[in-house]
Amino acid sequence: MIRSATFIKGIRGTDPILEDDIPQVAFVGRSNTGKSSVINSLVRSRDLVKVGKKPGKTKEINFFYINNKFYLVDLPGYGYARASQDEREQIRRMILWYLTDSGVRPVMVALIMDSNVGLTPLDLQMLEVLKTNNIRCTIVANKVDKIKLADRPNVLDGIQKMAGDVEVFGYSTRSTKGTDQLLAKLMS
Repeated sequence: MIRSATFIKGIRGTDPILEDDIPQVAFVGRSNTGKSSVINSLVRSRDLVKVGKKPGKTKEINFFYINNKFYLVDLPGYGYARASQDEREQIRRMILWYLTDSGVRPVMVALIMDSNVGLTPLDLQMLEVLKTNNIRCTIVANKVDKIKLADRPNVLDGIQKMAGDVEVFGYSTRSTKGTDQLLAKLMS
């Protein structure tokens, strides 16, 4: 259970926070998948992570100190269509730098995706980066509440088949169902 959550700082490159030996759990995903909302629901806060009215709000790597034990790291969303090609490339490079070249080894990465959209080619590329670099990860199929109850098992099974051996969690930020299980997975 999360008892305390504090925003520490946002970075765009090398910073002493990367070297302080505090474990990090990172959140990554396309813009508009509800990444910030997932983090807020896990920490049971409406406004720890700022949720923008438009996708693509997060432009840096944001660190939140949880229970005085570890960081939740909110990475910028990738693939925002209204951003320029240069901006999208900068975001892509920042994410890859954090995951592969920053010297940090996240204990877990949660790949947030929209269960209504499914795993996109960009999500599959990110999944490949995580697997290639032996980074533990799980997929959070967010917005599952927007799928008819009868259709959910088939949708989640389809996502699981595409994900291979990476565990998929159906999740909704509108309810607390699944929050404890997801937290247990992320903090294990």
